Amino acid sequence: MPTWRWLIRRPICWLGFGFGTGLAPKAPGTFGTLPALPLAAGILSLHLPIWLNLLVAIAFFVVGVVICARTEAALGQQDFGGIVWDEISAMLLILLFIPMTWGWWLAAFVLFRLFDAIKPWPIRWFDARIHGGFGIMLDDLIAALIVLLILKVTGVILV
Repeated sequence: MPTWRWLIRRPICWLGFGFGTGLAPKAPGTFGTLPALPLAAGILSLHLPIWLNLLVAIAFFVVGVVICARTEAALGQQDFGGIVWDEISAMLLILLFIPMTWGWWLAAFVLFRLFDAIKPWPIRWFDARIHGGFGIMLDDLIAALIVLLILKVTGVILV
């Protein structure tokens, strides 16, 4: 099991473990999702155009493929539960495109954790077939897109 000492010696793994949140002994994916909240708040405070927010989300995904692949290699274990950069990246994608209110963010957090945990089709299908850094990132990206769609439809219905 990785430790703080192990992470500090490996900066890319420190990122892969979500700044250490992936070391949580219970529910590392849930704890690992939390850093996305201040990251998203910081990015949204810049009031960037929507296309630039999309580029930020894409950059987090692309960089995440490398981070997750290298962290997985350093661990010598496929898709280790403590690798949570995928959760951060996916949650960030959702938060950058929904209203910045506690209700929307709470709904996004709960829905994303639910979809990431139960992995309904098509998430489970991709998770079982695509591995490595891209595979680690892809199932969470799909979960994020599904959650984002649900929240956008909910927003249309409520307005």
